[in-house]
Formats: sequence, C-alpha cells, structure tokens
Amino acid sequence: MTISAHLTTFAGQPVQDWQPDSGPIEPTIFYRVSLVYDAAESGQQWSDCFAELLDHPGAEALEGIVVGTWGEMFDDQEEATRVVEALVAARDRLPQLRAIFLGDITYEECEISWIQNTDVSPIFDAYPALEHFAVRGANGLRLGALRHQRLRSLAVQSGGLDAAITHEVSAAELPALEHLELWLGTSEYGGTTTLDDLAPILSGTRFPKLTYLGLRDSEIADVIAGAAATAPVLDHLRILDLSLGTLGDQGAAALLASPAVARLEKLDIHHHYCSTDMVERLQGLGIEVDTSEQEEEDEDAGERYRYVSVSE
Repeated sequence: MTISAHLTTFAGQPVQDWQPDSGPIEPTIFYRVSLVYDAAESGQQWSDCFAELLDHPGAEALEGIVVGTWGEMFDDQEEATRVVEALVAARDRLPQLRAIFLGDITYEECEISWIQNTDVSPIFDAYPALEHFAVRGANGLRLGALRHQRLRSLAVQSGGLDAAITHEVSAAELPALEHLELWLGTSEYGGTTTLDDLAPILSGTRFPKLTYLGLRDSEIADVIAGAAATAPVLDHLRILDLSLGTLGDQGAAALLASPAVARLEKLDIHHHYCSTDMVERLQGLGIEVDTSEQEEEDEDAGERYRYVSVSE
C-alpha cells in the first residue's frame, strides 16, 4: 500500500479542500490548505493560500487545519519551515484551533520518504489548547523538548523513523495523551528506531492515560510484538496496533499467549505475514482482531522477503 488518497476525516471531523469560493466557513470542518503545482510555479507560497483562509469571514472559529502540499516538498526544508512559521503567526487568529495535520500528501505529490520536514516544536508552544497533532514525513523532522498539557493524540507517519525522533517522543511530557501512533518504516529509508528505543513507551510509565498504541509499518514487527505482549503498557491500553508491518507467526504467537492481549478491546495487525492457521487462532482470542490484508513472502534465490506497507 502507498498513500494514494487524501484524508477524508481527522480527529473525528470531516476534511475538505479549502477554496476561496467554497462558501461560508464551517467551524467543525477541517479545511485542507494546499499550494498546487501551478501556483507554486508562479511564485506563490503556502502562506498565501493560508492567508486567504484566515481572511475569510468566520475563520476565527476554525477548530482544525490540515496542511496539504506546500511547494518543493522533496528538496527544500525551508518550505516546511515557512509553513510552521505561518501556523505559529496565526495563533491569535485561531483561538479555537485544536487539531493540526501537517503533510496530507499522497505518493503522487511526493513520496513519504522524500518529504523534507522541519522542527515543528514552535506549534506546540503557540497552541496550548491543541489536542490532536499528526505529521507525515520524517526527514528533518524534530519535535523538540515536547511538553504539552492538552495534547490527546500524536501521530508521526514515516517510511523510516529516526531514533532521535523516537527519543523525543519517549521523553515528552504529555499527561493527557491517549493516542500515540508511530510509523517506524525500514532502515532502507532512514529508520533507525530499535526495540531499546521503544522501551520507555512500552514501560507504561510515560503516558498514564494512553489507551491506543500504534507501532506500525515496522520491519521488526515480530520483535516488537514479542516485547509488547508482556509490556506493562498493555495494562491500560484498549487498542494495540501493529498493522502495516511484517508481523508473522513468531510475533503473533507471542501475542496469542499473552493474557494482557486477551484483555484488549482490539488488536490490529492488518497487512501481515501470518499463516492462515495463526489467523484463525488470533480470531479466537475473544476480542476484535483485524487480520485483513494477509500477505505472502517473496522469494528470490532462496531468500524470503517481507515488506512494510509504506516505505518509499
């Protein structure tokens, strides 16, 4: 799977493209602001499109913003920095803003591993009432010394997550966090996060209100599953999401043997490499289990290969 479609919802609210002639602002619609190719070629910047939205009557009531394409996403980090600067500069004009998605970009617009991101930490200082933040693309991404009292969900989507970002997440002070989602990706596209880097998260002490943990799109899904199956964090989770990765029978067996997994509301492993027999056994856990997208290993010259869902 690649990311072939834009968001239709985010944080439980509908997403739609912003157009100056769209009509009256609907506060509970999360508008996607994008700089299309032709406009970028003519010299416009993403902040120009954003300014049109801010100047529209009723914009001050907006609760969510989705940032789409912003120009030279694949080779110019300064473009992403200017997007962050524009969001920060608008803080007094968006007093109701509680959700930001940075980088709703499809593979046709820019592959996830090519997106050049930036330090997004100023956003958290600018919006103390922010509850939901997600970002796509990890090249150049930094979260900084993340401290936020209201943030309830945090998602980092990547084709390869650098351990430095994982360390920033695991060291964050987020007392209200309920949903944590990390796309770990592969080493081929910059993923350096190991099981040791995830240990503070799995310990269950960092985020006491966490009910959803997604360690997704990982080439070490079996290793993560083995550790997660007995991790203290399961004691207060409702959903464990190990989807989009390379999970096989080894990791699934560890999950199956875990009493804590059997107490979850949902286990999500969709896009996996488990055998049909293992799928049937998981379906017998007595909880909701998503075992869709059963994949088959590739074989070449006697070697067998598994692939994460999103990498390049």
